[in-house]
Amino acid sequence: MKRLLLVGAALALVATTNVQAGPREDIVALLMAEASAEDAAFAGFSGERGQILFSSNFNTGKPETPSCTSCHSTSPQNMGETRAGKPIEPIAVSKTPERFTDPEKVEKWFRRNCRSVIGRECTALEKGDFITYMMSQ
Repeated sequence: MKRLLLVGAALALVATTNVQAGPREDIVALLMAEASAEDAAFAGFSGERGQILFSSNFNTGKPETPSCTSCHSTSPQNMGETRAGKPIEPIAVSKTPERFTDPEKVEKWFRRNCRSVIGRECTALEKGDFITYMMSQ
């Protein structure tokens, strides 16, 4: 029920803003609603915080993946590579426009990668900041 209320709030937020609606914007709006529910002082997402999250080394996840850049390279606009050697398309929206448009994939990859890199699931604020940064790249 809580998730349904958040979805309704997110859709209302999208409808009342000047944001061009689309799948990615719907995901961001849902994350905004979740972040607002998690923290009453939430004031919006930050690409700067997203960049810091992307480039930071954490000591709390798996040793072989201390940062997002372990697999995604130091530039979001470059190809990355999994630990198994499989290529990863650039994570920057400008280079891979379909990034962050499928809600199930977004949740799957954040859940998996946040646990691997940070050692826990990311918060709605972290996800929104990260996507905001990638939308600017």
